[in-house]
Amino acid sequence: MAEHDHDPTTAHAGGASAATATTAATPAQTPAAGHANRRFETNWAISLFGTAVGAGVLFLPINAGLGGLWPLLVVTILIGPMTYLSHRALSRFVCASPVPGEDITGVARKAFGEGLGRVITVVYFLAIYPIVLIYGVGITNTVDSLLVNQFHLASPPRWLLSGLLVAAMMAVMLAGQRIMLIITQWLVYPLILILLGVTLYLIPSWDLSVFQGAPAPGDFLMSVWMIIPVLVFAFNHSPAISQFSVAMKHEYGERASERASVVLKRSTVLLVIFTMGFVWSCVLALGPTGLQGAKAQNLPVLSYLANEHGSPFIAYLGPAVALAAIASSFFGHYMGAAEGAVGVVRSTVDPRGTKISDKALKTAVAVFIFVTAWLVAIANPSILSLIESLAGPVIAVILYLMPMYAIRKLPALEPYRGKISNVFVTVAGLVAVSGIIYGLVS
Repeated sequence: MAEHDHDPTTAHAGGASAATATTAATPAQTPAAGHANRRFETNWAISLFGTAVGAGVLFLPINAGLGGLWPLLVVTILIGPMTYLSHRALSRFVCASPVPGEDITGVARKAFGEGLGRVITVVYFLAIYPIVLIYGVGITNTVDSLLVNQFHLASPPRWLLSGLLVAAMMAVMLAGQRIMLIITQWLVYPLILILLGVTLYLIPSWDLSVFQGAPAPGDFLMSVWMIIPVLVFAFNHSPAISQFSVAMKHEYGERASERASVVLKRSTVLLVIFTMGFVWSCVLALGPTGLQGAKAQNLPVLSYLANEHGSPFIAYLGPAVALAAIASSFFGHYMGAAEGAVGVVRSTVDPRGTKISDKALKTAVAVFIFVTAWLVAIANPSILSLIESLAGPVIAVILYLMPMYAIRKLPALEPYRGKISNVFVTVAGLVAVSGIIYGLVS
């Protein structure tokens, strides 16, 4: 999937930020060269998987399958290398900093100067923060629907239900990364099993006749172009990459980027196998007519399948998948949003860090995110596709193009220049960004 992962960056182990101290070993406990902390790495691989598999997985089969089976086959082959190589490059960008606790916002300001670094910090925050708000809406609607439709209870007051659910997710984050990683495992392992269960359950309903015939070359290329942004967004776990890289620096020191590449490869394999397996099974079971019907009714794919199959199995699995996916993805996106918000304040109001203490600033950011997520959840706006459209281009630029620019410009990343993977990631990023923009204006 990639070139040899040896990493010659100059990161050094030492003190870590408060956010990573709970998960990382002390310098005396740092694994020796050639050794790896398997539990630590597995926890992060699962957390990165959970960040990517958000609420979008419920609509992904519809969005990706409507382009046709042959284009879907092509992007299934491409999305693994695209996901791994782009996230690896972003992680290498963060790991290149010699400061152990420095996250992406600090690295960007030092690498590109205060002006451009501040712009990157602001757009990084604006790309992730709206998605956090939408997850507050998503989990409120999912739980409300579960209580009313499956458990036949009265719908609780929305302000109370949304407040409790957002507070519960926030509490996990504020408890520290160790607790967050444990909770994520509790959510993601069942999510993997459920995705696998649905994938296998639908096999008898597959209709392979949809592979008959081939689309015209122009239609085929257009479909591939339109599907790539959908999968880029669905497989994106960049909001967690910065804190993941900081934790890897604290755990492994100079070997941080090398071991981060291994973890990222594992999370990518999980995503391709379980998420794309789920997508293919749903697409083959529904067929073009079913996909159009689900889109017309604006239903998640599992809800549509439950209605069509009349299956209690699917009816109860739908909310279970949605809850696990939304909660696990919320954690990763909260890390990125909080990190971006702190970076914005530090770069604009308090560049020297002398006016506001780290604790006070992190507390204020947590309160801000909780209150706004709660208010948006109460308002219940229908803006998921709009948020994805607006956040999509920025995420693609930060994930695919910015690290490639950094590799060309930064001395610390010079060993990574001249690799064929850089060309692949750059082209993939341009295709994704152009596809998103075309989708917005067309």
